[in-house]
Amino acid sequence: MESWEVVVIGGNPAALRAAIASADEGSNTLLIDSGGIGSKQGKPSIAGIAASVGEINSSAHRDDTILAGGENTDIISAARACGEAVSIISELERWGLVFRRDEEGLPYRSNSPGHSKARLTGCGEASVREITRVLEEQIIKRKITRRYDCQITRLVSDNKQIRGLIYLDIISGEVKSIQAKSIILATEGYEGLWKSPMEGSGTGLALAIKSGIKLKGMNNFPIHPLMIKDTNLHIPIEILDAGGQLRKPNGDDAQPNDVLEENCVLDLRKMNQNDKIWFDNTISNIKNRTNLDINVDVIPVSSSVVTTGGIPIDPEGRVTLDKGKMWFTGLFAAGQSSNNGMHGNGLLPGNMLLNDLFSGQIAGSNASSWAIKEKFSNSSLINSEEIKYLDEIKNIHNPGGKSVGQASTILTSLANDLLIDSSQYSTINKSLSRLQKQGIRLTDKSKVVNTELLTAIQLNHLMMILEEILLDN
Repeated sequence: MESWEVVVIGGNPAALRAAIASADEGSNTLLIDSGGIGSKQGKPSIAGIAASVGEINSSAHRDDTILAGGENTDIISAARACGEAVSIISELERWGLVFRRDEEGLPYRSNSPGHSKARLTGCGEASVREITRVLEEQIIKRKITRRYDCQITRLVSDNKQIRGLIYLDIISGEVKSIQAKSIILATEGYEGLWKSPMEGSGTGLALAIKSGIKLKGMNNFPIHPLMIKDTNLHIPIEILDAGGQLRKPNGDDAQPNDVLEENCVLDLRKMNQNDKIWFDNTISNIKNRTNLDINVDVIPVSSSVVTTGGIPIDPEGRVTLDKGKMWFTGLFAAGQSSNNGMHGNGLLPGNMLLNDLFSGQIAGSNASSWAIKEKFSNSSLINSEEIKYLDEIKNIHNPGGKSVGQASTILTSLANDLLIDSSQYSTINKSLSRLQKQGIRLTDKSKVVNTELLTAIQLNHLMMILEEILLDN
C-alpha cells in the first residue's frame, strides 16, 4: 500500500494552493482528483479576486464582506482573509500571473455590486483559468505528484482520526487505497444539484457526511446573476463595470437580485471598446450559443446558485466536530469544501476566489506541519475498508432503478423546487427518499473507463448533500 504524509483531494485553485503550501512545509504530498489533466482550467470565472489594492488598509473590504454576509458572518475570518488579499495578489504576480493593469501600472480594479470601492482584480473573463494555470506550473516546479481520473469514495478513520482513503481508478476500474497522515478536502462545490454533476458534485462534502461530520451553512444559496438563460454559460460580474447593464423587461436599470424575480436582460451595446479584449471569449460564446450580436441585441440572463455551505473548520483549516469543540484529527478542508463563516449568508463578488487561495494556503501549511511530526498507523484498517467498498460498488447498479439521466433530472427538479419554495421541504424529502431507494440503473457493465459509473457515484453524493440540506432545514 502506498503512503503519503499529506493527500490533497481536488484540482481547483484551493486544492492547488494547499498542495503547494504542504510541499513548501516539507511533507511528501499527493494531489488527487477525479478530473482529467487541465480540466479545472475550463471552469467559468464568475468574478476575479477582491483585494484592497490602493487602499490604506483592508477594513472597508472587511466591512463590505460583513454587510454582504449579514449577522452570521464570522468577523474574524472575514478580517483575516481580506487582510491577506493584497499579499495573495503579490504572490500570484511573482509566480507569473498577468493581471489587467490600470494607467499607473497597478492591477486594474473593477467596480462591483456590494463593494464600496473598485476592488475586483484579475484577468477579465480568464481569471480562474489563468490562476489555475499559474498554480499548476508551481505544482510542476515543486515536482508534486499528481494523480488524475481518481474518484475518492470514502475516508478511512479510527476514533475520529484520519488513516487514509479509498478511491476508484476511473481508467482501470480498480478500487485502491492510500494511507495518509493528513488529508485536505478541497474539491468543487455542489452546484451540480441545480444543473449536472459536471457543474460541481460536492465530493468533499459527501466524504465528510459519510464520516459523520455535520456540515455548516447548507441553507445559504447566494446567486450569480449573469448566466445566459437556458445555457450553462456564466458571464463574469466585472462586465458590469465595462459598460454592461442589467435591465428589467420594461427597460429600467436592474440590480443583481432583480434577476431572481424578473426576466432581466444584459445590455452590452454600450460596452467599452477597450474592455472587449478582456471578454473576447465571452462575446464569442454568446454569439455561438445564442446567435445574438451584443452590438445589436440584449442577452436574456438568469441566476445560478453559488454554494458556500461546507465542512466547518477552525482558523488553522482543521475540520471540527461538536460545534468547534473537537478536531477530526488529521483532517483539513479548504475552498468550497469548507465553511469558515467568512461569507455568512451571502457572497461578496471576488471573495470566493480569495477564500479559495487563502484557505488553501492555511490548510496546506498546517496539515504539513502536523503530518511531519506524526507516524503512520497500522494499515490493516484501510485494507478492510477497501474490501468493504468492493462489495458496495457492486451494489451501485440496481436493475429496477432510474437511469443516470433520469436520476439527474429528478434530483435537479427537487433542488430547484427547494429554491422556489423551501416550505415544501417535507414533500421534497419524501421524493428524495424514494429516489434513493429506487437506486440507479447502469447500462455500461464494464470496469474500464466507465464514466456512467462515475456519474452514478457523483449523483449519490449529491443526493446525500441534498438530504443534509433538508435535514438542516
